Amino acid sequence: MANAARRDVSPLLQRVRAFLLGREHTIALRFEDGIAARTQPPPDVPGGPAHKLSANYYVNRDARREVQPPTDVNQALLGEGKSAGEAKKLPTPGKPYPWD
Repeated sequence: MANAARRDVSPLLQRVRAFLLGREHTIALRFEDGIAARTQPPPDVPGGPAHKLSANYYVNRDARREVQPPTDVNQALLGEGKSAGEAKKLPTPGKPYPWD
C-alpha cells in the first residue's frame, strides 16, 4: 500500500491548474510518504523558572494571590492625610454635556 498512487486530477488538468495558479498545487490530502516519520527525537527544551521540583511552590506562582483590594483613586490623588473638603478639586476630563 506504500506505493499507492496519490489521488488527484489527470496530468493535463494538473498542468492547467498549475498555470492558472501560477504555482504547483499542494494537495490537502495526507499520504504516508508525505508525512513525517513517527520516530522523532524527543525535544530538547531549555528549562524555565518552574522546571525544577524543589522550591517550586504553587503558592509563589499563583496569580490569584497577587490580587489587591481596589484602591481609592480620589484618596490617592488628594493625599492620604487630607479629606475631600480640605484639598483642591480634582481635574475633570472635560466639560459635561447638558442632557436636559
